[in-house]
Amino acid sequence: MHKHEIPASGKNEFELQQEKFKAAKKSTLISVAVNTLLSIWQIIVGIFSHSSGLIADGIHTLSDLVADFVVLIANKKSHKKPDADHPYGHFRYENGASLILGIILLIVGVGMGWSAVEKMINPDLIPEVHTIALVAALTALVAKEGLFRYMLHVANKVNSSMLVANAWHARSDAASSLVVAIGIIGSLCGIRILDPIAALIVGTFVFRMGFKFTYQSMQDLMDKGADEETLEQLSDVLRGIPGVKGFHDLKTRKSGDFFLVDVHLELDGQMTILEGHDIAVNVREQLMKNPQVLDVMTHLDPYDKDCLH
Repeated sequence: MHKHEIPASGKNEFELQQEKFKAAKKSTLISVAVNTLLSIWQIIVGIFSHSSGLIADGIHTLSDLVADFVVLIANKKSHKKPDADHPYGHFRYENGASLILGIILLIVGVGMGWSAVEKMINPDLIPEVHTIALVAALTALVAKEGLFRYMLHVANKVNSSMLVANAWHARSDAASSLVVAIGIIGSLCGIRILDPIAALIVGTFVFRMGFKFTYQSMQDLMDKGADEETLEQLSDVLRGIPGVKGFHDLKTRKSGDFFLVDVHLELDGQMTILEGHDIAVNVREQLMKNPQVLDVMTHLDPYDKDCLH
């Protein structure tokens, strides 16, 4: 039985998943609309105003569109019910989506940096930037910062790492627009090389964010366990359950934004199988009150005070 199939205690968790799904869909659709308008605006203005920084920022914004569609697909897939091939559900679609987001950022960052370095090596190729580029950059900055704050609020509300990753992707765009605006101001003041320098800074920032998301998602896909604080919370619950004289081999692994828990329970060796089963069921119910716990697997061992595990 899985978390969203539990008749009594699972109702709240199921409703939480539905809320999470709806919030993710709404915030992502808003992001798609904003980024579509901004990317078209930045690239067109960047071409006509001869600003490589603004064009780079527009391409960065365009990468957000790809990221948004990845999130929409993963969000839909991850909330499918368990089936014969996926008995623990499809929550790892979220980890896979975060990995794809990271790779997108890595590729975009390298491309932006490469283009900027080429212009810095050949400064004579840097064209004069027009004032309209600054207006476009500042407009994009305000829009992206507002989008970031909205998306992060939604992500924290429903506790979704995938949405947090997408929100910070939007923040990276806001930061890049700020850098681009500064570079354009410098270029308008006669220091033309500041425009490609701004593009290089944006590329470096994007690459760094991509590395962070790629590394984290890889850790989750390789069954990274819970942090010490979460393990201590689970241990405290186990210590307070009647009939559990001890426990060992408490293990966790990530599945989406949830944890799968395995634990060996040490019980009185003289009790019946039925009594041990009832304690194991109680342990599962108590641990799954933690909203981060998706499922619990227990193994029963006879308690031996002289045996240290």
